Amino acid sequence: MRGLGRPRGPEFRTLPVGVRQEVLGNDGTLPAQGGVVVPAPSTPTSTLTGSPHRGRVLVAAALVAALTGAAAGVAGARLFEGSEPAPVTALPRAAPAPATGLSGLSATAAQVLPSVVSVETRSSGGSGFVVDALGHILTNAHVVSGSSQVTVVLNDGSRLSADVIGADDDEDLAVLEVAYPGELTPATLGRSSDLSVGDEVLAIGSPLGLSGTVTAGIVSALDREVRLGGSPRTAVQTDASINPGNSGGPLVNARGEVVGVNTAIAASRGGGNIGIGFAIPIDRAAPVAERIIRD
Repeated sequence: MRGLGRPRGPEFRTLPVGVRQEVLGNDGTLPAQGGVVVPAPSTPTSTLTGSPHRGRVLVAAALVAALTGAAAGVAGARLFEGSEPAPVTALPRAAPAPATGLSGLSATAAQVLPSVVSVETRSSGGSGFVVDALGHILTNAHVVSGSSQVTVVLNDGSRLSADVIGADDDEDLAVLEVAYPGELTPATLGRSSDLSVGDEVLAIGSPLGLSGTVTAGIVSALDREVRLGGSPRTAVQTDASINPGNSGGPLVNARGEVVGVNTAIAASRGGGNIGIGFAIPIDRAAPVAERIIRD
């Protein structure tokens, strides 16, 4: 058998083929005793050297080795056939987090997202947010410029038609109205006058058409003078990522209160966000929205 090595021991001796044939007999076999073939008795004319029992020891050892190897082969085959494939080792994982409510900015985002909409026009798009239970939505004037009717997409994917009921181009604000206000969730309006530099804020909207996008940052500066709607205006500066499509969406504080309307960014030559965004303070935007709704 292969792989078992060469047998060694005081009673083992390699025999020439002719001598081995002489020991076994002319026909190569001997009668069986009890179902086992046994070696022939040695004769005085045997060519074996040393004790006449050496031949019997050699043949018996060979027979035992053959039987043992065969049994081992059968047992190995049965063991192989009956064995199951080794299970795949799983990498260690952390235990599931306990089932608790959302907290921190996760809770803030979950609170505000139902109030945020995507605004679609024939030529462009942007964002907006619901400001009351009557179906009014606040957005930027430049988002709906030239349109009298637009489509708003709610957080759950529902699409509603909305009328543009008024706009203030100098403040870059506009108000939309939908016919079925029961499907809307109003946002909570806060006070931008309560903001401090370093406060955590979230910008929510549809940058590049990716609705429901939430980005986080801080208030970088207050009363930053920028040009909105062709006129100089003060704005809240933030490093929360704001990109085209965020226009009209809310800037909210850590309590989920709207403190600004995302409006503009300072962009590099490539046009992407560089961490400098601006929002119209809600303390100025809310009275404009109220006036448009009232008139």
